[in-house]
Amino acid sequence: MHTGILAFGRARYLRVTVALVLAAIALYLTQDADTPPNGGTWQGYTLGGVSATLVVWLSLLGVRKRRYRSTLGTVAGWTSAHVYLGAGLIVVATLHSAAQFGWNVHSLAYVLLCLVIASGFAGIYVYTTLPRQALANRDGRSREALLAELGELDARGRTVSSRCSTEVAAAAHSAIRRTQIGGGVIAQLRRRDRSSVTLVTNGKQGLKENRDQRRILELITARVPAASRASEVEALQDLLSIMGRRQSVLRRLARDVQLDGLTRIWLYLHVPLTIVLLITVTIHVLSVFLYW
Repeated sequence: MHTGILAFGRARYLRVTVALVLAAIALYLTQDADTPPNGGTWQGYTLGGVSATLVVWLSLLGVRKRRYRSTLGTVAGWTSAHVYLGAGLIVVATLHSAAQFGWNVHSLAYVLLCLVIASGFAGIYVYTTLPRQALANRDGRSREALLAELGELDARGRTVSSRCSTEVAAAAHSAIRRTQIGGGVIAQLRRRDRSSVTLVTNGKQGLKENRDQRRILELITARVPAASRASEVEALQDLLSIMGRRQSVLRRLARDVQLDGLTRIWLYLHVPLTIVLLITVTIHVLSVFLYW
């Protein structure tokens, strides 16, 4: 889908962007040879006006995405134009400034523009690769389907564990109840697993770490050869199969949450940067017309 956005309309907006960049270069070259090119010439003002207009228009993509009944083009078309014109904007803005920089709001606007465009390129990577990774991780299913399977496995685990010894049943119930993945942003990105399990060791009951469900799986595995009855062996093997499958589902869920967190992190960077850019560009334009 995301590759399709770049190729939307047979790369229509790539052609539009190339034409815009060539026109901007041609306009820049018409400046008087006796006067160094700068943003104060009529050509510089024109390039600046085009740059400011593009900044405002590009920032409206989020608004267009939420206007479900809008007939002003398709979201795919807007997104394709957003990507290509955003890339072309860096050339137009550079020509407007004539690469004259200093410690002022004008250069700050240019730096912020570069940061927003750079984060936009990162967004292309994020939205091109992460959704595919997430779909492959979920094996083509939704997160809701994984959660539903986890609920079924939890119910089966409680039922089957009741056929095992009291100690194993208590440990299995505890492992299911104390499963904890995700959490805050950092925990999601690190796939932090705070799962624990209550076990009896040397006659004493204590809370043990159960990261990736390893502790409960080790306990069940160790009990299989020690079982004295065929029915107990069968129950332990069934429980081991259920808890092993449960471990796999939990891994997929943790990875899915991580990929979703990486996508959100990009939005938390790109959107605030865009807002700061809009404010800075407004100050830049007002200061030019009021004081120059």
